Amino acid sequence: MIYIETLLYVVKDGKVLLIRKKRGLGAGFFNGVGGKAKPGETPEQAAVREMAEEVGAEPLEMEWRGLLEFWNFEDGVVESIHYVHVFAARGYTGELRESEEAAPVWFKIEEVPYHEMWEDDKYWLPAVLRGEKIYGRFFFERWRLKKWEVYLLEDAGQSLLNLRQLPT
Repeated sequence: MIYIETLLYVVKDGKVLLIRKKRGLGAGFFNGVGGKAKPGETPEQAAVREMAEEVGAEPLEMEWRGLLEFWNFEDGVVESIHYVHVFAARGYTGELRESEEAAPVWFKIEEVPYHEMWEDDKYWLPAVLRGEKIYGRFFFERWRLKKWEVYLLEDAGQSLLNLRQLPT
C-alpha cells in the first residue's frame, strides 16, 4: 500500500508545536500534526485540513520543508510505503484544542522529546526546525528502524541529484 501524507510543525518564538498522538499508528508518541492526503487533495491542502481536524487551528506562513519516504517491511516484504511532505508554519489562527486524535503541546526547540517520538525524527527534524529543506529515506522492519539516509536540499529548485548528506 502506498500513502501520500503530511507532517506540519508550527515554529514560533523558539518553540515548536507537537501533538501527543492518541490513536492509530504512533499512538503515544509526539509528532507533528498531519496525516493522509485525501483523493484530489494537494499535500498543502491536506496539511491545513489535518491541523484543523487535529488541533482546531489553521497554519500561517506555511512552507514546504521536505519529503520523507518511509518503507515498512514485514518479514522482508514491503507492507507499506509512505511519502510524507513536511511543512513548517510561522504561526496559526484559531484556538488550539485537544481532539479525540491528538493533544497539542508546545516545546522549546532545544527540549524536543526525541525519546518519545519515532526513532527517525532525531535524524531529520532538527534540520527542519533550523529552517532547512530535507529529503530522507527510512527503512523499517515491523516499524523498527533498520536503515536510513537524510540529505539537505541545498536549493529546493535543483534536482534531487544535487544533495548534501547529513552527518550520521
